[in-house]
Amino acid sequence: MSDSDRSRSGKAGKMQVELKDRGDSLGLTGEADYITGTAVIPVRVSVPTGASTSNPTVTSVPAETAPAPAQVPAQAPAPAPAQAAAACPDLRPIAPVTPESPAALSTRGLTVTVKHRGVVKTLLDDVGFDVPAQALVAVVGPSGSGKSTLLRALVGSRPADSGEVRYAGRELCAEYSELRHRIGLVPQDDVLHAQLTVKAALRYSAALRFPAGTTVEQRERRIDEVLTDLRLTEFEGNKVATLSGGQRKRVSVALELLTKPSVLFLDEPTSGLDPGMDRDVMRMLRCLTDEGRTVLVVTHSVAELQACDLLLVMAPGGGVAYYGPPREALAFFECETWADVFHAFSCRRDNYDWAAAYRSSAYYLKYCSEAFGEATIPKPRSSTEDLGPGAGPGEAGTTSADGATAASAAAAPAIAPKQTQAQSQPQPRSQPQAQPRSQTQPRAQSQPRAQSQTQRQPRAEQSWGSQLRTLIRRYLAVIAADRGHLMLLATLPMIMGVLSLAIPASSGLAAASNGDTNTDAPTVLLVLAVGACLTGAANAVRELIKERGIYDRERAAGLSRSAYVMSKAIVLGVITATQTIVLSAVCLLPRKLPAHGLLISGTAVPELMLAAVLLGVTSMLLGLVVSAIVRTTEKTMPLLVLITIVEVVFCGSLFPLFHSVGLEQLAWLSPSRWAVAAEAATINLPGIMGPPQGRTTTDPLWQHSIMQWSADIGMLVVLGATCLVLVLRLLRRHESSLLRGC
Repeated sequence: MSDSDRSRSGKAGKMQVELKDRGDSLGLTGEADYITGTAVIPVRVSVPTGASTSNPTVTSVPAETAPAPAQVPAQAPAPAPAQAAAACPDLRPIAPVTPESPAALSTRGLTVTVKHRGVVKTLLDDVGFDVPAQALVAVVGPSGSGKSTLLRALVGSRPADSGEVRYAGRELCAEYSELRHRIGLVPQDDVLHAQLTVKAALRYSAALRFPAGTTVEQRERRIDEVLTDLRLTEFEGNKVATLSGGQRKRVSVALELLTKPSVLFLDEPTSGLDPGMDRDVMRMLRCLTDEGRTVLVVTHSVAELQACDLLLVMAPGGGVAYYGPPREALAFFECETWADVFHAFSCRRDNYDWAAAYRSSAYYLKYCSEAFGEATIPKPRSSTEDLGPGAGPGEAGTTSADGATAASAAAAPAIAPKQTQAQSQPQPRSQPQAQPRSQTQPRAQSQPRAQSQTQRQPRAEQSWGSQLRTLIRRYLAVIAADRGHLMLLATLPMIMGVLSLAIPASSGLAAASNGDTNTDAPTVLLVLAVGACLTGAANAVRELIKERGIYDRERAAGLSRSAYVMSKAIVLGVITATQTIVLSAVCLLPRKLPAHGLLISGTAVPELMLAAVLLGVTSMLLGLVVSAIVRTTEKTMPLLVLITIVEVVFCGSLFPLFHSVGLEQLAWLSPSRWAVAAEAATINLPGIMGPPQGRTTTDPLWQHSIMQWSADIGMLVVLGATCLVLVLRLLRRHESSLLRGC
């Protein structure tokens, strides 16, 4: 026996009295296994019935039979149920998951495959597990193990190709329109408007998500409750942009808790946070669970797993490598640290079936109801348990130097919630009984059956008009909060208008006084068209993509797609129209203009401004199309340049487009073609300029007639409406098949 093995054996011997006390408190009268610190050493404690407990006999496992650190367990045949009970000790009270008492979340056979370059790749492979009510579950695994894919399948944003997901017995795909309101999801990226204050963000979210008929007082009361629960009251007047990473994450959680979801999912909530904030976030989730919520968190961090009730470890290939209590995970993998576990995943990524190894283990028989038809799931722990070094005064339990929790309390607070003496008596494994939750969980109370039936009534959705008004108010508040952006919106059209005055045009847009042709008028119309096009497209080209995460989450929570798009179109349309009017006034009023227009006698300015405004608004809608197509904001700027160039080339002022087969028809798709044509018809450009060089006729779209002007304006309206429909279709393309039907 090596020195290290002798040291471990001696160390185990010193713990024999502590093991006996722990065994008595857990109802283990014969034998128990004990996990020390980070090294896993199975130790058999023989306590004969009726024998003195002062000197128990301890037999340690010989070094030759003990697994080496970081050794991957060999695949073994499935043990019998009796062997499973002996191999997996009861470290805390357990509660059954049965058809009469379904799990808060249950999955069966989830499988997701994708085809890439002709090769089929499995992202999820027959994943199944049960999450009891009021439990905190962590999902960990190496990169590419399917954690994010699993999360998307659970919330319905990317349903699995096969298998089922049930919430309290209700199938997700069949009842998605109702269940989506009871699912809370906090994505990895904060889905917040950074320009708003914390309370303003919660107010707008509550106005969008709460059922119809909810009063302002009820919403305010719920917002105050959430702010108090998450310790955000002192920050309610701060802008989200000024908060720290951990505080912003709490605000994101607050948004989801407004509607009291039955299950709360979080995707990498501690990503980018320091270890202190990591602990704060996990303790916050622990407290939320103790208050009666079911929480599932996907994370890469393994530092605070002890705060969780259950741990789901995903293996390369998308299978389940382990599901059970986090304190027993290292024992299952026969590793000393989580680094060893992830190293084993990396070394045996392709030639080892981790899912099969788990299914042949006692843990699968114990914690997965697929095995027996019902599962013995550990009862959720209390926040008063030890959460590791740095636990506050209210978090009972201290950790000794060797990693074992002190057993000074007979109820073993590091393992189970505090119980009365009667509740602490050992329960037979064949008849597991659910233990009451800790007194620190006042909100976790069962609901009467009548109330449960009432909850299944269809939810009263917010009306389309109500959502539209709320979205418009929020969008205006976001714009108004950014003063730098407001200044840019105000000064940009004036700057472009002043620059347009540098173009020499002695006759302006009127006929030349000496009887010559006015060849400068097309250039003035070109500059006005470019300014209107650039103003509209620049306003909208980033608007949808920068809010893609916010829209996706709110859409899943009940937001109307058309109301969202219309709120953008209305607000941006008003802004663009105002800017275009300012641009047109600065560009046109100092110049000579025709004495009358086609519709209004005495001035042509209103008709010229109307065409410029419609061009700006249509270009804005075209910018929304681009924003709905791209997947990153970096791609919007090159496409903005492309839009501007296309508008310039196809406007008809640079060179003749009429009677050019192919080119003329392609130009019909350009809004600037019709806007310049309407302006040319207003000022009678063919009459003051004459045929272009090399042509004997003028552009038929420039005819000085009300009918032609109306046709040009009508085509601008048609192109704008087409862009609006395209935006709606493109946004629908990003949605899941379940969401498209809502």
